[in-house]
Amino acid sequence: MAVKLRLKRMGAKQKPFYRIVAADSRFPRDGRFIETIGTYDPLKGADKITIDEEKALNWLKNGAQPTDTVKNILSRSGVIKKFAESKTKKN
Repeated sequence: MAVKLRLKRMGAKQKPFYRIVAADSRFPRDGRFIETIGTYDPLKGADKITIDEEKALNWLKNGAQPTDTVKNILSRSGVIKKFAESKTKKN
């Protein structure tokens, strides 16, 4: 099972709101998912982002691949940096 960290679109027309989820890559964008990791609201000031860093790091350590957009969001919140540091500490 190939797990991806990706966005699930919520909200009404012209008012998007996204959840960052861990999902099997074979399922549709807004379909079934495994776990919710955080939220992303592009309409709020300064792109309101909330992420459970512990869950995100756990999924990254287990091999989940983030999409390009989610990778940018995680790097803005500092999760990618923590993940890279944890990889270098093990070696």
